[in-house]
Amino acid sequence: MAAVDPWQLSTRWYEERKYAITLAMLPGRHYRHAFEPGCSIGTLTELLARRCDRVTAVDVAGAAVRGADLRLRAAGCRDRVTLARSSLDGAWPPGPFDLVVLSEVGYYLRADALAAVLDRECARLQPGTAVVAAHWRHAVADYPLSGDAAHRVVARTPGLMSLGCYRDRDVVVEVFDRGDGRSVAAREQVPGAAGQAP
Repeated sequence: MAAVDPWQLSTRWYEERKYAITLAMLPGRHYRHAFEPGCSIGTLTELLARRCDRVTAVDVAGAAVRGADLRLRAAGCRDRVTLARSSLDGAWPPGPFDLVVLSEVGYYLRADALAAVLDRECARLQPGTAVVAAHWRHAVADYPLSGDAAHRVVARTPGLMSLGCYRDRDVVVEVFDRGDGRSVAAREQVPGAAGQAP
């Protein structure tokens, strides 16, 4: 089992909790098409497939993509997920996407490289697209950025507005909107919140 899931992404409570927080922060109940770069073995991909009509998920490691394929087949959702071998800083698939999930991937790039790819690709996203970022906050010697530094780069991306952030000692999860930044309550026209931007 360790060879299939060396980071215990599908068995460790920390990971399960992080995925639950990530999904709970999404401003929409359902999405048409999500893009998940750095999907690893597909643990989060499987959960996203329950909230999305389609998911396009990529990873640089062939073994990870094969593991994701097996997981998604076993879960019965492989037909809704396009898997490919690619990287966050490569050209993103054409979409269109209404959700982009940057889970544990931003800190693999230097700040200038991450900013460049986000500036390039987020400019192509349609208004209203949600972008969620989730990153480990502890120092990792091999990573060019910390999780907090990666989030600062995401937050500076032109056209993205923060809708909300969860932060504890271990993880930071932040959701952004490629649009007017209206809250979930404003979008749903909850009395007292309708039409109010944050």
